[in-house]
Amino acid sequence: MLKQRVITAIVLTPLILALIFLTKASVFATLLGLIFLLGMWEWTRMAGVRGRPLRAVCLLGYAILFALLWHLCKTPWWWLPVLIGLVWWLLALLWLTRNHFASQTSRGHALLKLVAGALVVVPAWCALVVMHGDMAQPDTGHGPWWVVFFACIVFGADIGAYSAGRRWGHTKLAPAISPGKTREGVYGALVCSGIVGLIGGALLKVPAKLLPAIVVLALLTVLFSIVGDLFESLIKRHAGVKDSGALFPGHGGVFDRMDSIVAALPIFVLGKFLLGL
Repeated sequence: MLKQRVITAIVLTPLILALIFLTKASVFATLLGLIFLLGMWEWTRMAGVRGRPLRAVCLLGYAILFALLWHLCKTPWWWLPVLIGLVWWLLALLWLTRNHFASQTSRGHALLKLVAGALVVVPAWCALVVMHGDMAQPDTGHGPWWVVFFACIVFGADIGAYSAGRRWGHTKLAPAISPGKTREGVYGALVCSGIVGLIGGALLKVPAKLLPAIVVLALLTVLFSIVGDLFESLIKRHAGVKDSGALFPGHGGVFDRMDSIVAALPIFVLGKFLLGL
């Protein structure tokens, strides 16, 4: 399993870097939207929507939201959908504490999860598009590097959580939702993300007085990523599936790779903007 994950990561990394550095804002937004829509195709199944035609209609609705918000992302109001995403993840914490909520199969619960899916993915898409294009700070031209920095924080935390959890993990974090996650893994994720935040901030030439704030932002980013990971685990548990899909060997589906990223993006982008970076 670990070998498959490493091979998949090696194959995907050059493609991801090409997407980040070799595409202009409109192309990046379009390709990112297509990737996110692949994840949402898996989400519709986990939400309990039966039948490919109906799932395709749901996907069309998500695509229309992306198209409409593309224009908003280029205005000073770009922060509004991103803030809505941040508020959603705070509400998702309540859902996690009531893990049996909406667990039964019904049309009402399926509709609720479809709406939740929009709140999960659409604000994250907006946040990433804004950060890549430096639409909040258009004169810097450092957008792609900030995207890489964000990715390093999340992936570094993933490595830290895996390593610490495997070595010292004993205390379960949320056994009713995701039995494999431990508090020790969370501590490992926070330590690694703090280190990445400090080093990355220095490489991006963040003013020294703001480096502590960048480290704090990295820690908050990882905490939100953990919430996203747990929320997808909860939805998969409701659906009775282990992975959202099987596209990536050793990694599962597209949404399995998105869950922590989409939750972390709103807090990171808003925090970056508030710090004036």
